[in-house]
Amino acid sequence: MATWDDVRRIALELPETSEVLSRDLRQWRVKDKGFVWERPLRRADFEALGDDAPDGPILGARVEHLVAKEALLADDPSVFFTTPHFDGYPAILVQLDRIGLEDLREVIVEAWLARAPKRLAKAYIDASL
Repeated sequence: MATWDDVRRIALELPETSEVLSRDLRQWRVKDKGFVWERPLRRADFEALGDDAPDGPILGARVEHLVAKEALLADDPSVFFTTPHFDGYPAILVQLDRIGLEDLREVIVEAWLARAPKRLAKAYIDASL
């Protein structure tokens, strides 16, 4: 079970990442581009999801493209989901209290790679090999 402290620690380990508060919600950015964020469900989300709406903490995360989003949704629907608000948008919602730390790290790093400048992302990948 992951926590917001885990999100903070993993995100801030990545180069040139900052944490900001916007409307009292946490966001993590690389070079002023958000890659993961706190995303509580809104009224329209509850209406769309009905009884399937989760009640725990929700992490929003960018993905590289819509194919990656669909793959995550198919991979583990007990952890990953979306709402009509995100239709056609390369982002996924994550039930934070249902994801393991290793998978959380992968989601955060992939989100960071999707938003980081190409040179910074390449340097990170090269250093990780």
